[in-house]
Amino acid sequence: MRIAQVSPLYERVPPRYYGGTERIVSYLTEELVQQGHEVTLFASGDSKTKARLVAGSELGLRLDPEAADYNPYHVLQLEQVMQEAEAFDIIHFHTDYPHFPLSRRLQTANVTTFHGRLDLPDLVPVFREFSDTPVISISNSQKEPLPWMNWQDTVYHGLPIDLYRQGNGDGGYLAFLGRICPEKRLDRAIEIAKRTNIRLKVASKVDAADQEYMDTNIRPLLDHPLIEFLGEIGHDEKQRLLSGASALLFPIDWCEPFGLVMIESMACGTPIIAYRAGSVPEVIDHGVTGFIVENIDESVEAVKNIQDLDRNRCRQVFEGRFSSARMAADYLKTYRKLIAIKNNVNLHGDNGNGSISSESSPRRLS
Repeated sequence: MRIAQVSPLYERVPPRYYGGTERIVSYLTEELVQQGHEVTLFASGDSKTKARLVAGSELGLRLDPEAADYNPYHVLQLEQVMQEAEAFDIIHFHTDYPHFPLSRRLQTANVTTFHGRLDLPDLVPVFREFSDTPVISISNSQKEPLPWMNWQDTVYHGLPIDLYRQGNGDGGYLAFLGRICPEKRLDRAIEIAKRTNIRLKVASKVDAADQEYMDTNIRPLLDHPLIEFLGEIGHDEKQRLLSGASALLFPIDWCEPFGLVMIESMACGTPIIAYRAGSVPEVIDHGVTGFIVENIDESVEAVKNIQDLDRNRCRQVFEGRFSSARMAADYLKTYRKLIAIKNNVNLHGDNGNGSISSESSPRRLS
């Protein structure tokens, strides 16, 4: 199958540090290549891939000091995709919704995976207009605010089986991994650590938009002997952090679309203590791969009981439910369905958007 993967340009694929969307694009792309598909990746020029790479920018934009305005690069990328569209069996967008006016008019089958939150009122008008656009969610919870969208499937994220090694959790600490922002609630994690008198290692990045929150609300809390702030970390450091932790704290206060760090933790055999919100009940098996809690008191009790959970079982659940091979298989199923629909439309007439083609021949589905 000839597949285009269109990644945001904010980070390279895969990211050097933080970047959940680009990380998933990488895992999916490399798995599809491994399976023998012809994949073109539209991403930043410093991306690392076995697919054919078409660069929309020289570097991942967040770490490029010369990139002041990100919009021109994404406009250029969209034009690159449109110029090559007829060469693909399917185009898979991971770039939110700016491409919708063009992708609606494509003769090539296409689909969009949403990676962010969808409960914002500003999104409703544009999604109402483009409710015919085929889209994929990364959790069932994510799509609840927009039930009338053209949902094709829910595809949970997956990681390569050999990306992380299982650890024994002998570091004697808890871990927090994620952005510092109000909805991730690092303040809750710090309170849990203090209440249980267990060290907490914090690996986080701070976006410019959250710098004031960091300085005002979080930085004063870091000045405590139990708290070790690591900053933004790469893959090897993440492996060590998660493998040595007795548990990952995920005390979120928002409708988390997926929470990639949860399955990264499972891959290391490390159970999760997470607040019940967003995708958490879909990802964590309560009492098996972690504890789902409602408040600080329940979190403290969960820490006390974390040794009751089997780290081997955490790893087994990861391998069974959250591998990149399973993720790719789920996406391929949707690709084939959409290609068949598009071929039938192109052969027999109006595709519902005013464009008619009777000359297109069916694309191969191998």
